[in-house]
Order: sequence, then C-alpha cells, then structure tokens
Amino acid sequence: MQPYAFFHKEFMPLSQAKIGILTHAFHYGTGCFEGIRANWNEKQQKFCIFRLKEHYLRLHNSCRILKIVPPYPVDVMCQLTEEVVQRSGYRENLYIRPVAYKSSEVIGVRLHNLEDDFFIIATPLPPYLAGSSVRCGTSSWVRVDDRMIPARGKICGIYVNSALAKTEAYENGYDEAILLTQDGHVAEGSGENVFLVKGNLLVTPPPSDNILEGITRQTVMQVAQEEMGINTTERHIDRSELYLADECFFTGTAANIAPIAEIDHRTIGTGGVGHITSRLCDLLKDVMLGENPKYTEWYTLITPGPAES
Repeated sequence: MQPYAFFHKEFMPLSQAKIGILTHAFHYGTGCFEGIRANWNEKQQKFCIFRLKEHYLRLHNSCRILKIVPPYPVDVMCQLTEEVVQRSGYRENLYIRPVAYKSSEVIGVRLHNLEDDFFIIATPLPPYLAGSSVRCGTSSWVRVDDRMIPARGKICGIYVNSALAKTEAYENGYDEAILLTQDGHVAEGSGENVFLVKGNLLVTPPPSDNILEGITRQTVMQVAQEEMGINTTERHIDRSELYLADECFFTGTAANIAPIAEIDHRTIGTGGVGHITSRLCDLLKDVMLGENPKYTEWYTLITPGPAES
C-alpha cells in the first residue's frame, strides 16, 4: 500500500509526483486546496468519502478568488478522487488533498499571465488533535482580514497565519490556538471552526468574522438541529465569553469534533467532555461513516482496489 496521486493529468505513486523549485505557488502561496475525509468503514469494507461534491464546489470558489481556471468540472474532480482512493489500496482512514495552483516556473508577484495546474493526493490520516480534550491559548497573532487575504477561500498562503499561531500555542504548552479578529472577536482555531454551548444553544462566529465556512461546521449545525433539536446562532463572540461557556469544541475535516477542556488556563465547564459535545461526536461518527440513511446525499461509498506496492 502506498499514497497515490493524480498529477499532470495521470495517476502515479505519490513519490513520483514532483514540482520544480521555481514553481510560482511554492514561492508565493498562490494555490488553493481542500481537505477531504475518506473514512474506512470496517463493517462495510468500504470508504465513505464525506461531502465530496461540497468540497469541490468550495475549491472552485477558491479558484475564482485566485484567478485560477479549474481544469475540470466538479463531477470530474469527484471521479478522479474516487480513483485515487481506489488505486491506493488502503483500508484505513484517508486524508485527500486536491490542490489547484499557479504552476508557472517563474519569479514575480502576480496572479495574471501564469499557468494553472491541479493535483490530488490521498494519504493515511493520523489523529489531528490527540487526546480526548484540547487545551487552547488565545493567540497573539490576529486572524487575517478579508481585505488582506479572503478567509472564505482555502488559500495556501493564508496558512502561514495559522502556522504562526499553532506553533506559538505549542511552544506555550497548549494543543491549539484560538485566533481573534482585528476588533477582538473570536475567529477560529489554526485549522478548525469554534463552537460554544450556552444552555441548549450552539453559538459560533459568523463568516463576517473572517472564518473559513467549514463543511464540518455546516454539518454539525444541521445535524444538531435535525437530530437533537438544538439550533445554532452565528454572531460575534468575545474572548471572555469562551471562558464562561458551558462547553466548547472545534470542528474540522481533520479534527472532526474536538472537545475543548481549557482556554487560557481557565477550565471550560466541568473540564470534561460535555453532554451536548459528546452526543454530537456520536452522531457525527455515524454520519461520517455513511451509516445514517437520512444523509445519503453526503456519502460517496468506495470499495478499495487491491493494495499496490
């Protein structure tokens, strides 16, 4: 078994897929990407690729922001992704990363008069946030604003902002960072959306607070309402409001739902996994394994091919 790639319009082992050191996206971050889960269902012996179409619709939108011409329509990108997963031969959770990028090998800051290219990789998905709950610190780094780099796109270069915050948190003894906006409102983690629980209500920052409109975020909002009767309010959240929440958690493709136990050395709720967070974790697990028939439109079920070596 080995990671596989779709690169330069053909399928190949990931180890053979290389870009040149003059590639524009490498120097200037002029690319956009998605992170897509292919969850291995041991009982069914199939992968459940979760919300594949929605990820590629978002990638197309990110391409529009960066003036990248997508090489394929959404349905073709979905088909290529299915084949990458099948060819890899894995039987464990996979992380799929499609990237559209400025591929010209040239120096010069711009978006115009450059070639575009596209690739897809699939590789095993390790735990993103280890442990049953997460310790967070508010970052000194401020979340980038839409007038700087549009946060609604998954743009490669924007993740320097996230990397600075993540490493600052790690070096300060935390598991993850929480970034604020320029006017002091809660934005998101380094790679996750943030929710808090107040009574029987979920609260999360709005898109206008420079968050990535996460697909897992939207999934949790819908599942909470339909399965638990819990509504979500999107509004500004002050930093201190997090400290007083009944529960807090992150959502994201890599993280799924990650309960937050502590923020800035303040225990959240009881410090354990709250009732609502725990119930959402259970519901989301079934949904992402393709085992809830109510959400079949979200599932792409794939039987893996033979392992290649």
